[in-house]
Amino acid sequence: MKFLHTSDWHLGMAFRGGVSYADDQKHVIKKICEIATDEKVDGILLAGDVFDKSIASPEGLRIYDESMTHICADLGIPVYLIAGNHDGAERISQCNELLKKSGLFIAGALSSEPQKISADSVDIWLLPWISTDRVKAAYPDKADEISSMEDAYKVVLDKYREAFTENHKNILVAHAYIVDAETSVSDRAAEVGRATMVSASVFEGFDYVALGHLHGPQQVNEKIRYSGSPMAYSFGKEEKQEKSVTIIDTDTWEQKIVPIPQLHKRTTITGTYEEIMKADYDDDIKDGYVRLEVTDSYVGMDTVAAFRERYKRILEVSGKDFEREDAKITMTIEDYENAGSDPETVFAQYCKDILEMAPSGHLLGLFKETLDEYEKEDVNG
Repeated sequence: MKFLHTSDWHLGMAFRGGVSYADDQKHVIKKICEIATDEKVDGILLAGDVFDKSIASPEGLRIYDESMTHICADLGIPVYLIAGNHDGAERISQCNELLKKSGLFIAGALSSEPQKISADSVDIWLLPWISTDRVKAAYPDKADEISSMEDAYKVVLDKYREAFTENHKNILVAHAYIVDAETSVSDRAAEVGRATMVSASVFEGFDYVALGHLHGPQQVNEKIRYSGSPMAYSFGKEEKQEKSVTIIDTDTWEQKIVPIPQLHKRTTITGTYEEIMKADYDDDIKDGYVRLEVTDSYVGMDTVAAFRERYKRILEVSGKDFEREDAKITMTIEDYENAGSDPETVFAQYCKDILEMAPSGHLLGLFKETLDEYEKEDVNG
């Protein structure tokens, strides 16, 4: 049998300036469907963070509904899906029993009984995002043995291993943060939640572990892999990552990595104002998502307007500070456009960049007083 492993779709995510990623997400899901059809897979393993927030946005829900309907009904490919830390466990698993009849198998919250679906002699084990408290509640007789996330995984997966069927092959779909795995800027929850890290050894016994949670595709060991997110959600490391899905053949356990072309390439462009304006980049960069780092000047609205003539989808711009040569100010395009109507937000961002801390209430109060005085002088001429 063959399965396609993917994760971290983050449906409904928007860039913090308000830019919707809906078209990009529809694009990568379409590519995933094409790969699944071309590879003639027997199922899709979706390893968590289907949505970006526990209460999914209407836009994210629409993409999810259309995608699952197309995959399960039109293509006739079963989907084995778990909730990640961004998903609402109870919400995502509503009508679970009914959906099974359509080929959509969902594990939203941890239960005391292992969640398994059998496909011929291959058993697919679904393990949604867990916490120590959830595991203690599911296995009260083991509560005293659980003092860390490592303990929690051992308790749960020991139960799974005890339920193995002889001569069956075992695939685990999980959402976890493995020690020493590489993170990207968009792995914000993982970076904050380092206490949730576990060792690869907790997954021993499974023939393949389809992981989600970290956005960079990577091999943990021969049997454990992060598929990574199907699209790039941040600048930095993700600019250089080749996004992909993984095809697993259970006859040989061979893994085939299939790239996913992006609708919009991500690029950081660094240089002086003149260098950035005169640079002759390919269309995929000029038409893609861009972060500009201006090395020789302050960036104002006029500068941003000029940049937008050449780069259609700028998401961030950073430029030099007026006062300090060694400091720079980074703002989203939305910040620049709202500077006139929401100066307090811009001031707060300035403090974070220059003072490396959020403004105190006292400092914010002084700023408001100064702003009021300026506005009075402006009105009175």
